[in-house]
Amino acid sequence: MLNFILLQAEAEVVTREVSLPFWELFLKGGFLMWPILLLSVLSVYIFFERYFAVKTAARTDPDFMSRIRDYIHEERIDAALALCRKTDSPVARMIEKGISRIGRPLTDIHSAIENVGRQEVFKLERGLPILASAAGGAPMIGFLGTVTGMVRAFYNMATAGSNVDIQILSSGIYEAMITTVGGLLVGIIAYFFYNILVARIEKIVNQLESSTTEFIDLLNEPVK
Repeated sequence: MLNFILLQAEAEVVTREVSLPFWELFLKGGFLMWPILLLSVLSVYIFFERYFAVKTAARTDPDFMSRIRDYIHEERIDAALALCRKTDSPVARMIEKGISRIGRPLTDIHSAIENVGRQEVFKLERGLPILASAAGGAPMIGFLGTVTGMVRAFYNMATAGSNVDIQILSSGIYEAMITTVGGLLVGIIAYFFYNILVARIEKIVNQLESSTTEFIDLLNEPVK
């Protein structure tokens, strides 16, 4: 009977420890948890904002280049420009710049298109450096918390003299462990967020390069 009571008491203690509120754990991590929290909020915001922006930019009309080819062959430059302006996509803005340069040397046209393409890619990559910094910086802040927490624990132990107990060490150990976990968690999430966005942007870059090549080839086609 006594063993049963002891086991039940231990189970209650474990339950209380597992159900420790998140906010209490956060506060026990010390002041370094605040920059980690800031990085987590920035990472989530940038990921979803960029994800939907990249998703919108990746939408293309499969008949867009065919219609551009028909308009140029028919020498309907104004119609081709109107189609580009009506189509809200990086490809359309690049082709619009190329059409506006028709009549100039192909090298000038190609250079103008590439300049617009770089601007479009730059806009798509906005916020990615912050995401990359969060992926690398959050774990470093967590490790800094580990060091400061252990320094705090040893300092408390040294000043306690012969009256050392677990309560004296707990605050420093909490800070060391919680900041490490928090920093690694945010860093891992930001790392995956960053790579997902980079992969999607690379697909758009390939589309831009393909459309540029197709347009330059179109200008070299003989008019039927």
